[in-house]
Amino acid sequence: MQLASSSPFPLLSNDLQWKYLREHDPQHEGGKKLKLEGKELMSVPHQLFTLEGLEVLEMSPERQSCLRYRLDLIPREIGGLKNLTLLYLDSNNLKDIPVEIGSLIKLERLTLSNNSLTSLPEEIGGLQRLRSLHLANNGLVELPPPLCQLRNLVFLDVTDNRIGSIPDTIHQLQKLETLLLLFNHLKRLPRGICSLNSLSTLWLGHNKLKALPSSFGQLVNLDWGWNYCSCNFEGNPLECPPPEICSGGPAAIRKYFASSRGQK
Repeated sequence: MQLASSSPFPLLSNDLQWKYLREHDPQHEGGKKLKLEGKELMSVPHQLFTLEGLEVLEMSPERQSCLRYRLDLIPREIGGLKNLTLLYLDSNNLKDIPVEIGSLIKLERLTLSNNSLTSLPEEIGGLQRLRSLHLANNGLVELPPPLCQLRNLVFLDVTDNRIGSIPDTIHQLQKLETLLLLFNHLKRLPRGICSLNSLSTLWLGHNKLKALPSSFGQLVNLDWGWNYCSCNFEGNPLECPPPEICSGGPAAIRKYFASSRGQK
């Protein structure tokens, strides 16, 4: 991403060391972007939420190595940034997300990894343009049901949480291509996950899975015969099918379950 021009934004005081950047991005031509880059910031200036034309907002310390301030909460006024398409909030101290997040109906990418979230508001299900959602390294104990309403979601990362269950309504995510579930507490997968026909990457490593759904072999795009990284079972106590069968890919799994039904 190349900067076309850079100048201090007049609504934000210089001592907070914010900058308003106009950038040209081939995928986001002419987008207006604002990001934190000061060491001395003590709070989020409320003038920020008057920038109705803002399209990209970065408030992630990991994206600015000199940043010391971390967000404890997202002000409700964020709902006024109606034109946001990209919102980066990784690596803060967030425990809650305000319901006003649901007002950001143009949002396409939302990153909330490396926080302390245990739940998400129902209103997040209203983000119907959302394509990429990052929730790794939080404290979620279940896959929040509202996420299953995000019908345009292509990428979902919930790695390293404490998720013990996934709603069967996950079958609604028909555009989902990548689902990362590593390092959670899953003991079973819902049948609905086997209806995700666009799924090409599914990482299930380091959970507590002893069995896969009998229709798991329907996920024909998970062909790790040619792409080993398309699926990952490592670290699960799998018995049905056993690991040596799983390593053969969807065709071997389909054959295993078909044989099991024939023996009954």
